[in-house]
Amino acid sequence: MTKGQHGKDEPVRQRLLAEATRLFAERGFEGTSVQEIVVAAGVTKGAMYHYFDSKDDLLREIYGRVLRMQMDRLTQIADGAGTVEQRLHRAAADVVETTTANLDDSKIFFRSMHLLAPETQKTVRAERRRYHERFRDLVAEGQRAGVLSGKVPAELVVDYFFGSVHHLGTWFHADGPLTGAQVGRHFADLLLASLGAGHVDE
Repeated sequence: MTKGQHGKDEPVRQRLLAEATRLFAERGFEGTSVQEIVVAAGVTKGAMYHYFDSKDDLLREIYGRVLRMQMDRLTQIADGAGTVEQRLHRAAADVVETTTANLDDSKIFFRSMHLLAPETQKTVRAERRRYHERFRDLVAEGQRAGVLSGKVPAELVVDYFFGSVHHLGTWFHADGPLTGAQVGRHFADLLLASLGAGHVDE
């Protein structure tokens, strides 16, 4: 459970997260000690424990802040204007773009999630599940309306799509030939095409 998230304390909390992210990326979660994190952040262990209960808590928050941002954006898109095809296309492109923009955070988490305490793993999986269910609801909405093919269950469509999203960390590079936004649009086009939708004008 994170603590002290507001006001003048925020820079210290952000510094701890930034240094933990850097060290976990360089040395791995297991290869990084709390002492190394606090030294790099220029704070005491007591200061760290004011914000985070444990090293597990730091790792969870590295991913959690990305997931919360993505959930907020998905909610706005899903509840926003446009046809269901347009909203699904926008949501699919957005999750790819935001994942590529925060690739280190996602890679660190997925590489180390199995090292978290069982209860923490369970909590994070439940949070991610809520995101997937909101995305699935968009697919199901289009299927009910008859504008998207219902041949494949919405749940399976979402599992297939997010398998590709979670794989981004193995090949995407910020200095590559395509930007995250371009990859996002291509992924969204492929998703809509697989569901029998024509070209979606945004």
